[in-house]
Amino acid sequence: MAETERETGQADEPFYLPVAREVEVFERCHAEQLAVMLKGPTGCGKTRFVEHMAWRLGRPLMTVACHDDLSASDLIGRYLIHHEGTVWHDGPLSRAVRAGAICYLDEVVEARQDTVVVLHSLTDHRRSLPIDKTGEILHAPPGFMLVISYNPGYQRMLKDLKPSTRQRFVALEFDFPAPELEARIVIREGGVSHADAVALVALAQRLRALGDRGLTEVPSTRLLVAAARLARAGIALPEACMAALVRPLSDDPALLGAMRDLVDASFL
Repeated sequence: MAETERETGQADEPFYLPVAREVEVFERCHAEQLAVMLKGPTGCGKTRFVEHMAWRLGRPLMTVACHDDLSASDLIGRYLIHHEGTVWHDGPLSRAVRAGAICYLDEVVEARQDTVVVLHSLTDHRRSLPIDKTGEILHAPPGFMLVISYNPGYQRMLKDLKPSTRQRFVALEFDFPAPELEARIVIREGGVSHADAVALVALAQRLRALGDRGLTEVPSTRLLVAAARLARAGIALPEACMAALVRPLSDDPALLGAMRDLVDASFL
C-alpha cells in the first residue's frame, strides 16, 4: 500500500465532539447514498470526523492523501509485472467500492483535474466505476460512500474544484470549535489541565486574529493538541507553544516576533 493510502477499521470509537448537526446529516447522506464534501481550514477536525463516522456506521475507511502526481491509475488500479506474469492490482478507490467502504480523498483539489473526473460516475445515479483496462464495471454496494475534503481559504489562492464536480456533493462546512468546546478537545487529546487548556485556546484566538496581518494559515486545533502534549510531557507551556504552535506557522521574522509577544503576554 502506498504511503498516501491508509485503510482502517477501528474497534474503538475515535473521539469527536459534534459542533452542530453534522453527524445527523452525514448519516442521512450515507443512507441516501449521497457523496459528501467537507470544507474547512487545516486541522479543524475533518479527518477525525470521517474516522468517527466510519466507526459509527460500521464501515471500513479507505483514506487517500491527494497530491499533484496522483493519477487515475493510482486510484483505480494498474497491471503490475510479477514473476508469474502481469497481474491486475486494484487501487484504493476500486477496493473501497468492492468492499462497500467509505473512501475519503483528503485535500482532493491537490489531485489533477483529469484524476478527479473519474469520481463523477460514482457520485450520481450510476454509482459505478468503469475500469477500462480490465473491461470491468464496478457497481457500488449500498454501504459505499465517497467523501472528499479541502481547505477553501488555502485553495482559493491556488486551485479549486470544477463546478461540474462540486455539484455532485453535499457540502458540510467545518471551522474551529467554539472556545469552550475546543478546550474540551485539548483536555481530552492533549491531557492537560482545564486551566492550561483554556490558556492555550485563548492564545490561539489571539494568534488567529493575525490572519489579517499576512499569516497564511492560523493555528489549528491539531497544533493546540500538539502543544498540550508537549506540556504534558514536561516542556514548559510557553516553550511548548513556540515549538508546536508558533514556529510551524511562518518563517517571517516580523510575524514570529509578533506571535512570540503574544505567547509571552499569555504566560506571564
